Amino acid sequence: MSADPRTTADVPANNWAARLPRLSMREYGVILVFIVLFIALSIASPTFIEPANLANMLDQASTWGIVACGATLTIVSGIFDLSIGSVFAVSGIVAIMVANHVGTLGGFVAAVLVGAAMGAVNGLVVTLARVNSFIATLATSFLFGGLAIVISGGQIVTDSHLSFLVMNDTPVLDITGASWLFIGVALVTGFVLAVTGYGRSLYAIGGNKEAARLSGLRTVRDQILVLVISGACAGTAAIIGASQTGSASASVGGSTLTLTAIAATVIGGTSILGGEGSVWRAMIGVFLLVLISNGFNLLGINANYQEIVQGFLILVAVGLDQAFRWRT
Repeated sequence: MSADPRTTADVPANNWAARLPRLSMREYGVILVFIVLFIALSIASPTFIEPANLANMLDQASTWGIVACGATLTIVSGIFDLSIGSVFAVSGIVAIMVANHVGTLGGFVAAVLVGAAMGAVNGLVVTLARVNSFIATLATSFLFGGLAIVISGGQIVTDSHLSFLVMNDTPVLDITGASWLFIGVALVTGFVLAVTGYGRSLYAIGGNKEAARLSGLRTVRDQILVLVISGACAGTAAIIGASQTGSASASVGGSTLTLTAIAATVIGGTSILGGEGSVWRAMIGVFLLVLISNGFNLLGINANYQEIVQGFLILVAVGLDQAFRWRT
């Protein structure tokens, strides 16, 4: 009888410990790190666990979290989207320009549609032109970045009617509208990836694109759509960015936002090789980065060391992913 994997019937009745579900360090290790860091910061700084600070961290995580939702879906499907930051910049500028003329709702819709449209451009280049996603979205990141400069005239575009500030002025249960929007996007994208047939298709494509195509999956359509979703997520995040600052510019977002989204996704356990990952683990990765940032501020630690810690976490996450793949 094989001892691994073991079924309930294989385990002696008196061996209760062996009958418990086996937790995978690859899948749940990020939760352990999060809990340890959360407890450590709670002890080191009593201010950390105050409701106001926790709400502030949720607000801080909203922009990163929404773009990480889109990044998770793309990476699971075997695609890298390096244009997220530039899409964010263009969408934010368009959102404020439209809102200044037709109101908040128009600006909101415009940001999401513009983000989705730029995602569609990425999708067409990657699938129909068959350009590697890393190179294609790197190129479009420069293209969209230049577009942001052109439409803004290189200036900061201000929300003259303070249209989006309402997302932070009217909290529900002490949680701002921006945070609720983040929670909603995370729940929807998590459901799509974990439960729907489309989500299963993304896993299959990321695991082996050619096998997925031969099995009848519409790989071209699904990869275009996943980049459209990524663009729409960046556009939605741009609205939150506008709500937090009351402005937008071509310099906001950029490579920093892109790399942060990818970093959170990878730290959360999504495989950079595609085919494995989940939105909920990516959200843990986002909150780990937020905990580090918040903890550095509360403890008065030089912020220059923050990127060192983040880089170390990424190396550990990628290293563990490769180690577990090698074992299996």
